Amino acid sequence: MTLLPTVENETAANPVYSIIWLHGLGADGHDFAPIVPELVSPDWPALRFVFPHAPVRSVTINNGMAMRAWYDIYSFEPGAPQDETGTREAIKQVEALIAREHERGVPSERILLAGFSQGGAIALATGLRHAQKLAGIVALSTYLPIAHTLAGERSAANAHIPIFWGHGTFDPVVVLQRGVDSRAALETLGYQVDWHTYPMPHSVHPQEIADLRRWIGERLR
Repeated sequence: MTLLPTVENETAANPVYSIIWLHGLGADGHDFAPIVPELVSPDWPALRFVFPHAPVRSVTINNGMAMRAWYDIYSFEPGAPQDETGTREAIKQVEALIAREHERGVPSERILLAGFSQGGAIALATGLRHAQKLAGIVALSTYLPIAHTLAGERSAANAHIPIFWGHGTFDPVVVLQRGVDSRAALETLGYQVDWHTYPMPHSVHPQEIADLRRWIGERLR
């Protein structure tokens, strides 16, 4: 598989941890790159941030407009059909990026998957199915995709994976209830979700970054 193009930021030479961060619908890998200085603590070990660009595809919810998207979205309505084929393709693309980090000397247990909105959905879908133990999943303003298949496909290695979930109480895109329902689905399967809500729309909150910085710091040990 051809690797997706990426934006990368190494906080110091010879990174020993990697964070693969997936952008939201219509954005690209540059979207969250500016967050690195605000997020990283100077006493952390060397990190490599990998911000891939999703492929360009036609997106039904946006009148078929071509844009960067991890999969197609048919509707935001609860219970609407999902693009399972596109979702699984995106999982394979992220798995390929994980494999490249292995080749660069970073083992799975030192790799975090993070994502916002549609990117967060793929971070969850990939991380919960990944065959080797990962360091954690960061899910921001998102939901659990193809949830109906997770029970039969989830990885025992990541049965207790740390999950940070941040969601806006005024989110008009991925409404709060969808996040709540996704959290409940995960908890039913035994996952523990570090759940946070913030007074924001479909965006990122300064307190969320502070909370995430603390949470990631606890994983880098």
